[in-house]
Amino acid sequence: MVRKDGLTHLDVDGRARMVDVAHKEVTARTAVARGNIVMDTATLDAIVNGRTAKGDPIQIAELAGVMGGKQTASLIPLCHALPGASIDVQLEVDRNLPGIVAQASAKIAGQTGVEMEALTAVSVALLTVYDMVKAIDRGMRIEGVRLVRKEGGASGSWRGRD
Repeated sequence: MVRKDGLTHLDVDGRARMVDVAHKEVTARTAVARGNIVMDTATLDAIVNGRTAKGDPIQIAELAGVMGGKQTASLIPLCHALPGASIDVQLEVDRNLPGIVAQASAKIAGQTGVEMEALTAVSVALLTVYDMVKAIDRGMRIEGVRLVRKEGGASGSWRGRD
């Protein structure tokens, strides 16, 4: 039974429940998320010039983002496990921040969307950058993690104001 308020992860008595997607059609689904980490210019210079003690934060964070996106169902209660989802994470230096912009795209042919996988991938990638250079700059800020667009499923396409 569907609640009148539209909350899908609560039953009519207000208890948490897993959404049943068994009846949904398998369709191509895509989601793109973005976020950034703002840091001191000197910290960004250290990353760009390869002067960080733990290795290349960008390369490691891209891999961590993919791994994090694949673990979404383990991290977010009531989030469906999506075997076979494709996740791509790219980080780019943005001297105007100054900092790094992370973008993740997640794709699957499935019965539920991949928005949470894309958002988790971006979040884990940015947290990894923080961890790798926190000895240089503990004041970094992770900001603006958001869904940029999604496609597929019953609700169709959606684009943010980004």
